[in-house]
Amino acid sequence: MERPEWAPADVDLSRPSVARAYDYWLGGSHNFEVDREFARQALAAVPDLRLVARANREFLHRAVRYMLDQGVRQFLDIGSGIPTVGNVHEIAQQVDPDARVVYVDIDPVAVTHSTHILAGQPNAVALLEDLRHPEAILEHPETRRLLDLDRPVGLLLVSVVHAVPDDDDPYGLVRRLWTALAPGSCVAISHVTTDSRPDEMGEGARLSGRTNTPVTARTRARVEEFFDGLDLVEPGVVWSPLWRPESPAEVGEHPERMSFYVGVGRRR
Repeated sequence: MERPEWAPADVDLSRPSVARAYDYWLGGSHNFEVDREFARQALAAVPDLRLVARANREFLHRAVRYMLDQGVRQFLDIGSGIPTVGNVHEIAQQVDPDARVVYVDIDPVAVTHSTHILAGQPNAVALLEDLRHPEAILEHPETRRLLDLDRPVGLLLVSVVHAVPDDDDPYGLVRRLWTALAPGSCVAISHVTTDSRPDEMGEGARLSGRTNTPVTARTRARVEEFFDGLDLVEPGVVWSPLWRPESPAEVGEHPERMSFYVGVGRRR
């Protein structure tokens, strides 16, 4: 296929990306036909996948606002994806114009587009890096320039930890990240599961094997383990619409159909 002008030269146009499919589900335009084909197949398996994606995004917004209420003014958003309405720096800087955000993603399109959007924004930056390399993220010169790790940080791991298979020790990776942060830091995690819809979500997880970030769905108990050592914020690990909803409309009639467990923990 013809390469769009905004696409980095080293992007493989023959393999779908979950970040770009997510962009498609949310109504974005920074995706390729291979991503749209994958996204349509996933929608055939999980027809309300767009609602799932939106509910996950709304959890991110609520988690950021909660952290701001706790006094957090700097954020590390790993697996940030392709920018869409209501990015972390936009929400944070409404509260404090000096709030700082480091976005991290493994997808070159996501990082290129983020960098374009952040041009002229001195308090936010996008890095091309992998959750499986926590030290590279924490020690990156741009991370060190923008974030003071001796002060509380909001660590955002939204729809990304399930892209790390058990063989790569996702629990150890998450712990290495938050233990590098100051007391008072917060950790938000959202994670896909097959608990509520094993057939539909199981097929979706199987399809993700076509991408470079295949999904490992986990049970509620396994998701809760990511918060071991942290103070789990009420209401604990719940379906995405049930985490501190701001209106009844956010909950809906069947929150379990959103198929994501979410939670926020606070470092002592």
